Amino acid sequence: MMHIHLDPLGGVAGDMFVAALLDLRPDLASPAIAAVRAAGLGDDIDLAFVPFSDGILAGSRFDVAESPTRGLSGRGAGQVQAVGHRHVHEHRHAHVHAHHPHADDAPGDASGHGGAYVYQRAKPHSHTRWFDIRARLEASALEPAVCRRAIEIFSLLAEAEARVHDKPVADVSFHEVGAWDSIADIVAAAFLIESLMPCEWSIGAIPIGSGLVSTAHGMLPVPAPATALLLDGFLCFDDGLTGERVTPTGAAIIRHLQPARGIGQAPRRLGKSAHGFGTRRLPGRSNVLRVLEFEAAASRVDADRVAVINFEIDDQTPEDLAEGLDKLRGVEGVIDVTQHAATGKRGRAMAAVQLLAKPEWAETVSAACFSETTTLGLRMQVTDRLILSRHEALASDGVRVKFAQRPAGLTAKADIKDVADADGHAGRQRLRDCAVSEVRSK
Repeated sequence: MMHIHLDPLGGVAGDMFVAALLDLRPDLASPAIAAVRAAGLGDDIDLAFVPFSDGILAGSRFDVAESPTRGLSGRGAGQVQAVGHRHVHEHRHAHVHAHHPHADDAPGDASGHGGAYVYQRAKPHSHTRWFDIRARLEASALEPAVCRRAIEIFSLLAEAEARVHDKPVADVSFHEVGAWDSIADIVAAAFLIESLMPCEWSIGAIPIGSGLVSTAHGMLPVPAPATALLLDGFLCFDDGLTGERVTPTGAAIIRHLQPARGIGQAPRRLGKSAHGFGTRRLPGRSNVLRVLEFEAAASRVDADRVAVINFEIDDQTPEDLAEGLDKLRGVEGVIDVTQHAATGKRGRAMAAVQLLAKPEWAETVSAACFSETTTLGLRMQVTDRLILSRHEALASDGVRVKFAQRPAGLTAKADIKDVADADGHAGRQRLRDCAVSEVRSK
């Protein structure tokens, strides 16, 4: 399966995300623009996927702008109000606000053109509710899967704004002068994500930015409040550069993706890399979102996640601890339990215990540790685990043979429990050798 890693060197914005994926897959540029048109953007809006270089790196930009020559589109008998308001500062930043509906919030007339609404410019200071934008997307000519993704991304943005302003989501509105470019970014992103499926996603640490950003409702701290909500749980850092580094639209897109935090330890083969540029110039570095395309390496190693639980015991008798650990081995979700001798404070002898468990059972296993031992505290972390590809085969005498695909070749070992009744070490080894030889010959 393909894996795409997002490296937010300059930050994350909707246009940067689209530009980066189109730089990776330029063959998708024409159908992506066609999808945006199907969402209802009229001919008075120019869409362009263009090569770009800042003198440091080369990549692409995704430009959305009002046409200087066409004016209002003439498609259809009626015109739909433009939705959204966008100032260009650090990135293209769509201002979305929650408020009680105004008298001019009612949507304009909609004219069908191939089943799609046409978004166009509206009178100053009007707003269009998220509810109306959703209805227009649902009535558009977009492919259903792309439409669903676009609505999910927009919903995340609207829900964040509703929380910021303590208003119902239905009352979230977009200012008038540019929702068409927010729609272009989100629909193009939805199309590209859907086109690349099946795909895994990951993202590196995100530059958080600092300072203030100018919006239609005054100055707001960076990251903007809605952006901060959408970035909840992501790894962020301060790289010393001020200004907005993540826009609400960019944050909504990566929240929709639910990417892993980092590439992980599983071996992967690096394929292509690509760069999507934002509009801002950063001192000393490129304002890009880099994407790295990986493919799963032809490897004999699999990867998964495992919960590691550690604790020490110095006040439980050895025989009782042995019983407790044996019961822990039977708890659902436990993969393995080990112990080794250790020395604690004031030279006390103690047992250091480690459990491996399935992450989804970590809470149950932790409770069992407190029940079966005298420990007063646990240390737990969920981490990546590399494991060899394995399978079992059954010999004619019922002995299970376990195979492991190591880098040097296939190894086999008979299960000791299945030969336990044999007489002595030599007898057990003979049965194991016979089982392995039989299974290998099949």
